[in-house]
Amino acid sequence: MSGTDRPIPVTVLTGFLGSGKTTVLNRLLRRPSLAGAAVIINEFGAIGLDHLLIEASEEQFTLLGNGCICCTVRGDLVATLKALDGRSCAGEVPELTHVIIETTGLADPAPILHTLMAEPEFAGRYVIAGVVATVDAVNGGSTLDRHAEATKQVAVADQLLVTKTDLVSAEALGVLRRRLEAFAPAARQSLAHNGEADFDILDNQHLGAAGDLDRISALLEMAQPDCGPDCAHDHAHHHGHAHHGIQSYSFVIDEPVEWAAFARWLDYVAALRGEDLLRFKGLVHVTEQPERPLVLHGVQHVFHPPVRLDAWPSADRRTRLVFIVRDIPRETIARTLTKFAAIDAASIRAPDRTAA
Repeated sequence: MSGTDRPIPVTVLTGFLGSGKTTVLNRLLRRPSLAGAAVIINEFGAIGLDHLLIEASEEQFTLLGNGCICCTVRGDLVATLKALDGRSCAGEVPELTHVIIETTGLADPAPILHTLMAEPEFAGRYVIAGVVATVDAVNGGSTLDRHAEATKQVAVADQLLVTKTDLVSAEALGVLRRRLEAFAPAARQSLAHNGEADFDILDNQHLGAAGDLDRISALLEMAQPDCGPDCAHDHAHHHGHAHHGIQSYSFVIDEPVEWAAFARWLDYVAALRGEDLLRFKGLVHVTEQPERPLVLHGVQHVFHPPVRLDAWPSADRRTRLVFIVRDIPRETIARTLTKFAAIDAASIRAPDRTAA
C-alpha cells in the first residue's frame, strides 16, 4: 500500500441491536476532529449519515459532503480497506485520517480485529485505535442476560458508551454502570444523553502505536480494575467476572521475564486456546532491555508484533497482563505462565489498589 508514513487508526464501533450506535455515530461525525474520517458499515442502507448518504451499489464508495465515505461490507473487509486506501492515495477522496467500522447489532467484533492484525498488507498502514461498544441504559441489563453477542461486544471493548441515559433514573443507571464495571473492568465508561456523547472517539488509541506514553496509561488502569462498592466485600476474587463464559483477569508479575520464554508461552496459549482468548494486552518488563518495556496486543490466535517503548511510563516497572477470555480458568493461565514462561509462581499475583 502507498500513502503517508503515519498509520491510519481504525476504531470498531459495536453494540447490540437498538443500542444507539447510529445516533451516536451521526453526532460524532459532525465534529471537526473527524472531518477526514471514513465510515464502513456492515449493511448498506442501514443508516443515513446526516441524510447525506447517496444511493450506490454494494461495490461503490460514496463521498459525502462531510468528508466521510460509506461503503458496504460483505465479508471482504480486506478488499474494502485496500480500495479505500487506494482511492485516498489517488486523490479521489480526501486523505484518510481515521476509519470507523460500524458493526451490525449481532456482530462479533473479534474477526474484524483479527483481520486488521493478520493482514500483511495492513502492517504499518492501518492500526487498531480501539473498540467502542454502545450499551442501552434502558435494556442493557436484560440484553446482557439474554444475548451472548452483547456480552462479547462489551467484553472486548476499550470504551463503553452507555446510551439513552436520559430515559432512566440515576439509580438504574448506577446499577448498570456498576455491573458493566464489574464485568469489563478494563473498559472505560462514558455516557450519551440524547445521542450526544461525552467522549472523543479519537481518544481511543492503540496502545502500541508509535510507543505513545500518554496512551499507555490506559493499560496501567486496566491492570488495577476497581469494580466499585458492589465487589468491595471480596477483592480476592481477582476480578474474574463470568458472563456467558466470558471472564476478565489481570495479573501482575513482580520479577522481570525472559523474552524468549515469554514468547514461547504466547505461542502455546494461541495454539491451544486461541479461539477463547478474546483479547490480550500486556506491558512486559523483559530482562534483556529492562529500561524499555514491551507492549503486547493480541486477539484470539493473532498477536501484533511487540512494540518497545523508549522508557517506562511510570515508576512502576512490573509486568502487567490483562486477559479477556471465554471458559479459560484463571488458574490455567497462571499455571502455564509458570511452566512455559519460566516465571516463579510466587511472583504472579492479582493487582493491588495501591500500585502507582
